[in-house]
Amino acid sequence: MISDQLRRFRESALARQVWRFALAGVAATAVHFAVLIALVEWGGIGPVLASTIAYCFGVVVSFSLNRRFTFEKRGSLGATFAKYAALYAVGIFLNGAIMAALIAWGLWYIPAQIIAVALILSWNFLGARYIVFR
Repeated sequence: MISDQLRRFRESALARQVWRFALAGVAATAVHFAVLIALVEWGGIGPVLASTIAYCFGVVVSFSLNRRFTFEKRGSLGATFAKYAALYAVGIFLNGAIMAALIAWGLWYIPAQIIAVALILSWNFLGARYIVFR
């Protein structure tokens, strides 16, 4: 019974979307972390501001991959990106707030960013699936 339900889920469109969203997220997160580290270590920018700037780079990568690869949308680029930007504006705020709180508690910026990414992940997927690319 349970194995049959797992098999059906693995074969479902939702499972494919979750998997593809995860792959797109890995790419976007890699860009986010690369820009974050470069800005902090070489640019002398504070970690919260650097993370906010880096998040914007990740959003562009994420949007591009999720639009074509995850949700396979071909509609209006401008309208879709406007919804995506609004959704991720909340994510940028959450990211900055989480980073600021964790750094204020003495956590180094890299683990703070890992925690922030993990906490924001569900918000991003649910918003992308049910609001932006529905």
